[in-house]
Amino acid sequence: MAMKENLRTLLGAGWLGWQMEANWTDPFLFLVYSVAKPVSGALILVFMYIVILGGVAAQRDAFAFIFLGNAFFIYVGQVLFGVTWVIHEDREHFQTLKLIYISPISFYYYIIGRAGSKILIATIAVVVTLLFGVFVLGIPVDAFTMDWGLLILCLTVGMACLVSIGIALAGITFLTAKHSGGINEGIAGLFYVFCGVVFPITQLPAWGQSLGYAIPVTYWLEAMRKALLPAQQLEGTGLQGIENFWLVALLAVSALFFYFLSILIFRLGDYLARRAGKIDMTTAY
Repeated sequence: MAMKENLRTLLGAGWLGWQMEANWTDPFLFLVYSVAKPVSGALILVFMYIVILGGVAAQRDAFAFIFLGNAFFIYVGQVLFGVTWVIHEDREHFQTLKLIYISPISFYYYIIGRAGSKILIATIAVVVTLLFGVFVLGIPVDAFTMDWGLLILCLTVGMACLVSIGIALAGITFLTAKHSGGINEGIAGLFYVFCGVVFPITQLPAWGQSLGYAIPVTYWLEAMRKALLPAQQLEGTGLQGIENFWLVALLAVSALFFYFLSILIFRLGDYLARRAGKIDMTTAY
């Protein structure tokens, strides 16, 4: 019975999240926006690369490394920080958090359901970006040679890990006012620099490399690159010697660790927010 109720909460929250992300607009108009946004982001990267190295063909392997890292980092921005933003958005903008809180549903599953809509939107953006990269920029991704098993497995485990980290940050957001945006942007910058998104982590100082190796997003991005380009590995990334089995194992352990950590931080934030009367607090921000 509880599972049925939680499933209904997931589906309802997912539908609500989709409508809110689309701003109740025309589906075709939202589809155009969903295509234009990732393509624009890819073009910014291309122009930056052209300015620095004179063209995407100058170092094609390095460009593929950067392009794929940026493409999959869309998930980090959209899912991880989108989950955190749900608390701030429902409490400050729509002022519906207190109403959802007292309704007979699991708020934890409500957050996961809202994350589902963000995963769907991020997936559209990633697919559009990858298609643009393959057919316009010549990224050598071949659907017949890519490792579909590794892609699906690591994508699933990686999403579980990102959602868990997002829920942990959401627990902290219970106790903050306008600072959740700064926390999100700070964590995003940290991940962007230290997780090998646009350059190998071996370019970082020793302490920076140690930090990068401790963040599961680093292994997830490497697994995505290996899945899409199994025959083309860039040397000097610091991760090229890790077997696929161990990449999946590291991701699985990280997802499990952050799952339990998210429950702990979320419940602690919930408890402290209740005691301090911050569940329905608005700061007019």
